Amino acid sequence: MKFRRMRYRQRLASFGLILALMAPRMKAENLPPVEELLQVAQEVGQPGGTLVIALRAEPKTFNPVFALDNPTFTVTRRLMADLIHIDNQTLLTTAALAKSWQASPDGRFFTLELRRGIRFSDGQPLDADDVVFTFEAILDPKTAAPQRALLMVNGQSITVEKLDGHRVKFDLKAPYAVGDRLFDSVPILPRHRLAQAYREGRLDTMWDLATPPQEIVGLGPFQLARYVPGERLEMVRNPYYWKVDSEGQRLPYLDRLTFLFVASADAQAIRFQAGDAHLTDRLGAKNFALLERQTVSERQTVLKRQTVSERQTVSERQNNRLSYILQDLGKGPDYNFLFFNLNELPDGADALRTKQTWFRRLAFRRAVSLAIDRQSLVRLVYQGKATSLITHVPPGYSEWVNTTLTPPVRDLDRARQLLRSDGFRWDAAGSLIDATDQPVEFSILTSSSNRERAELATIIQSDLLELGIRVHVVPLDFRTLVDRVLHSHTYEACILGLGGGDADPNSAIPMLTSTGASHFWQLAKPSTLPAWQLEIDHLMERQFGTLDAGERKRLYDRVQLLVAENLPMIFLVSPNVLTGAAKDLGNFRPATLAHFTLWNVDELFWRSRDRR
Repeated sequence: MKFRRMRYRQRLASFGLILALMAPRMKAENLPPVEELLQVAQEVGQPGGTLVIALRAEPKTFNPVFALDNPTFTVTRRLMADLIHIDNQTLLTTAALAKSWQASPDGRFFTLELRRGIRFSDGQPLDADDVVFTFEAILDPKTAAPQRALLMVNGQSITVEKLDGHRVKFDLKAPYAVGDRLFDSVPILPRHRLAQAYREGRLDTMWDLATPPQEIVGLGPFQLARYVPGERLEMVRNPYYWKVDSEGQRLPYLDRLTFLFVASADAQAIRFQAGDAHLTDRLGAKNFALLERQTVSERQTVLKRQTVSERQTVSERQNNRLSYILQDLGKGPDYNFLFFNLNELPDGADALRTKQTWFRRLAFRRAVSLAIDRQSLVRLVYQGKATSLITHVPPGYSEWVNTTLTPPVRDLDRARQLLRSDGFRWDAAGSLIDATDQPVEFSILTSSSNRERAELATIIQSDLLELGIRVHVVPLDFRTLVDRVLHSHTYEACILGLGGGDADPNSAIPMLTSTGASHFWQLAKPSTLPAWQLEIDHLMERQFGTLDAGERKRLYDRVQLLVAENLPMIFLVSPNVLTGAAKDLGNFRPATLAHFTLWNVDELFWRSRDRR
């Protein structure tokens, strides 16, 4: 036995000698790369389990470059990552794929250093070429990326230069007040997967809903596993994700995310209450109230079953009984609005073109706004958990609100005066007619999956009937509604919602400026623009590069005044942020920036062993 041990040790020594002799010949690039991972400071969790989320509509694409609607953002942002991230709770910029950055004193140049050893979900390394490719593709006018407007300064595209394998330099072309926020939510794309499609001019055809999951590659905490149209979408954890907890354990903790497509808000609440879905955000006020009453009922049932001595520990017993927690975070960043179709129309749309003669008249839009009872909208639709609006800046962004403006109070007499002075009149039956005796009526599109907006439309329908205007409410599935608004322009009016993004004014550029991708009422820039729109374009460009915060606020106040006076969109209400989660979900920290509940999904974990 001793002889055998000696021979084994000799072999080990010989093997070690061989390695030592070979070491000088080994090339550094053959060694595994050092991973510069980002360590998070939240509660350490246990790995495993599945989180189920109910989604009101299916995504329109898996391509993050062309994401416009909330379901698509919700899905793609779990698959992708950005260079610098805005923390949803502090609203400050934090390191992400870029471990550090430096800005020139005038805010024009930014140099970012990438983490080394980071890999995409297919195992391929991230480097500066991926960053350069991403920005060049998004900024290319031929790509027609919705985000391009946010990456323009003084009408010029920013440029990016590769300094070395892990450093890039951005030239913003002009000073930019909050340049580091520019890099949030720009999804870094895999050049090795998409460069050829981009060169061939077909980037917009990549990663549609029919794409095999393994072909969709990102840097987010999860990767696509399965998509079942009309039913569900499943993701699994990305084994190469670049974050770890304080104990060095790689995130995310969860093994799987499952999105259930549940079109009805009521059905979503039922699935959540039953425990079929574990997380919900943008919870409707009425369903929130119902769930609150359910928790009160359960507490009362627990109390009745306890003796006097047992009631001293009733809170602990209640917590063990209740399966979910609810949170009203108060004033939020979302806002709902009504807008008319002012797009230039093709031949054959004469009926709609006639109605556009009303929609283009400022007196008509002001009369409609004055006829809407916003306080009733807050009370009846949102159970008081909302705030009425005058412009696009919601109360959740209080530091940017123009406090000299107040939401209009319903005034039918003033609305009638405006219409009468603009050539409208009423027939014997009390219906509003225009100067050519054409009855004034139009339809409003709403999403059939959003009960609150459907109720807003119904109340507005009743409000305008008192003005003699007949309104038809047309509920559509969300995908069809978006197609009509963004592409075919076959609609008369529509109610939509926006918000949840960065609080900074620059996040409103796509909606406010005449060339913006979310300039819903007039998506194709006409040959001539009204003076107020030209001024908004100019003001948004100026504030973009103004370094003085007070001056930016003054410029943005002026923008809000122009919006309130000219009503390109009629702003209605901003709902509170109402969320819910299974009570044993660890690190659940809902915030008032989108996604309200999934923004830190990489840190979420199940406390109970039977969930894992």
